[in-house]
Amino acid sequence: MKNFMDDTFLLNSETAERLYHNYAKDMPIIDYHCHLSPKEIYENKTYENITEVWLYGDHYKWRLMRANGVEEAYITGDASDYEKFLAWAKTVPMTIGNPVYNWTHLELQRYFGVYEALNEDSAPAIWEKVNEQLNGPGFGVRDFITKSNVKLVCTTDDPIDSLEYHQKLKESDFETAVLPSFRPDKGLELNRAGFRDWVGQLEEAAGISIKNFEDFLAALDARVRFFHSIGGRVSDHALDQIVYEEATMEEASKIFAKAKAGQKVDELEEAKYKSFTLKFLGQLYGELDWVMQFHISALRNNNSRMFERLGPDTGYDSINDGQISESLVHLLDSLEKEDALPKTVLYSLNPKDNPTLAAIAGSFQGGGTPGKIQLGTAWWFNDSKEGMLNQMKTLATFGVFSQFIGMLTDSRSFLSYIRHEYFRRLMCDLIAEWIESGEVPNDDELLAPIVKGISYNNAKRYLGFQEQTESLTI
Repeated sequence: MKNFMDDTFLLNSETAERLYHNYAKDMPIIDYHCHLSPKEIYENKTYENITEVWLYGDHYKWRLMRANGVEEAYITGDASDYEKFLAWAKTVPMTIGNPVYNWTHLELQRYFGVYEALNEDSAPAIWEKVNEQLNGPGFGVRDFITKSNVKLVCTTDDPIDSLEYHQKLKESDFETAVLPSFRPDKGLELNRAGFRDWVGQLEEAAGISIKNFEDFLAALDARVRFFHSIGGRVSDHALDQIVYEEATMEEASKIFAKAKAGQKVDELEEAKYKSFTLKFLGQLYGELDWVMQFHISALRNNNSRMFERLGPDTGYDSINDGQISESLVHLLDSLEKEDALPKTVLYSLNPKDNPTLAAIAGSFQGGGTPGKIQLGTAWWFNDSKEGMLNQMKTLATFGVFSQFIGMLTDSRSFLSYIRHEYFRRLMCDLIAEWIESGEVPNDDELLAPIVKGISYNNAKRYLGFQEQTESLTI
């Protein structure tokens, strides 16, 4: 029997231990999709207590606390930070089998040197020990990033963002590169409240008077190129539903004008507008050698009463089960027909879609780019032991596993880098299983570059970050 979360955690053979400790453990990290605040990184934000680090805004934990019967006052309400920490400490032992249980303890171990299990009895001493460290030197957010061996971070940024703090970080002495990602969702959701206001803000940010759709596209083009000038090489789109309808410039222009005038557009009009605009952006990403990311099949803000009370991203989202294949293929093919399809990463929140996405990806590989179309890493509800293994096994079955660009955090927490460790342990254990069963030779000359590639080197190459990480191919 193994000891609780020791060095062999998730590594079930000597082969797995060798692969992880020799080739994966010390590799740097590229976090190419997260929701960290560049302002907080620039200011090197510090925390007074562990509740601020752990429970402010962490809807993963909030969902578990609610499911464990914790009253909302101790989650998002006006209870004290210590009371909220105790409520989480009482919840943790009940969450065995959930990845958050292991992440919680990995964070305590890696950042604070706490190796005992968190529960109601151990909570007071852990509160004191961790808070003492947080109030001392070396525990700002930059320190957490540096301790995690993170070499590059891609935040998630609206086209109207000034990127002020990205520019300040670029000029600072912080060694980790912090680059923007282009997230134009508000410009695609014509029927969502605030669309017209957002267009006005885009007009101001781009310095282009937006009188019509052509002006709107010119403004998006200008903002993409501005992001590029700051170092951005990645876009991101939340496509909760995949739609595709052929549309002409004239049709898209009329639909945009209708929405800009404050009128609702119907489903067909919305699909035509989104398809035309996404195709325009995809062509631009291809021209600039960017990576385009599609995050698919989220069903957001399910609990309307709590949405009205707390707003979005508070733990009330789930998995969507809509059809994705035909529309996604048409969208990708519309770009491929013009030889304009950029490197693309496809993620679905619904694990049933993994084989579908992997097969679709195989239809659009080519151009001499290894893994040009990627089956994105296990995302959100799937970034668990079973979810990560399912994604990796599917990729290996349908494509070229060795070209996989590996893990990301998709997180607002500066402690979430332990997810890379969690992933790397599982990845090494999976390869070791193939070795132990005789499916793969026990040959480190073959395996070391694959493990290092999936851990770090593939992402660096694929995302085009050689300049920012010049000396870090390992």
